[in-house]
Amino acid sequence: MTDPTAYTARSADSAHSADSVLARLAAFRVVPIVVIDDAAAAPELAGALIDGGLPCAEVTLRTPAGLDAIARIAALSASGDFLVGAGTVLTAEEVDRCVDAGARFIVSPGYDDDVVNRCQQLGIAVIPGVATATEVQRALRAGLDVLKLFPANTLGGPAAISALAGPFPDTRFMASGGITLANALDYLDLPSVSAVGASWIASRQRLLARDFEAVRTASAEAVAQLQNAGAAQ
Repeated sequence: MTDPTAYTARSADSAHSADSVLARLAAFRVVPIVVIDDAAAAPELAGALIDGGLPCAEVTLRTPAGLDAIARIAALSASGDFLVGAGTVLTAEEVDRCVDAGARFIVSPGYDDDVVNRCQQLGIAVIPGVATATEVQRALRAGLDVLKLFPANTLGGPAAISALAGPFPDTRFMASGGITLANALDYLDLPSVSAVGASWIASRQRLLARDFEAVRTASAEAVAQLQNAGAAQ
């Protein structure tokens, strides 16, 4: 478990660190979401994403290999050039394990006070999931302004985000759930959308087949079509 005292020295600039990570994700506009079954594939996955122009990934904890995959990618990128984060984080204890493994940001499918509080204690960027205006207000009270709308397509897609942007004009959303290359622009053209989660780029099937060339191609295609879309803020 992470020792909280290890973070005391950097507590003064932890907000800047978290903000910097969120700004990088917004600049990428597309964040590959990874469900990985074999952590040994993680280095090649990271290489394919880098070659395709997307040096970032949200590696989920949906499989037992997720945490080890995060650690392997983080070890390859000691300089921080590759931005690796953890997704499907459900507890404060999982936050600790992900940070120990090298995750630079934490994503959760819903809003959990313990997860948010722990990330803020550690100075780690956190993007909790929201689905309602009530949850957005709760996040704002916690000092957060970048949130994950999940599952975005099921909740109403871009129309739902536009509706939430009315009462919450300073909130930015990372839309996730049902996003494809075909509909991603519908989200990214909205000023309130900072980025989209992209599960199609490094799909579970591609990773099982170790089809890293397809991952590279899909990354490059997403960069070419989406990275300059809209007005990320």
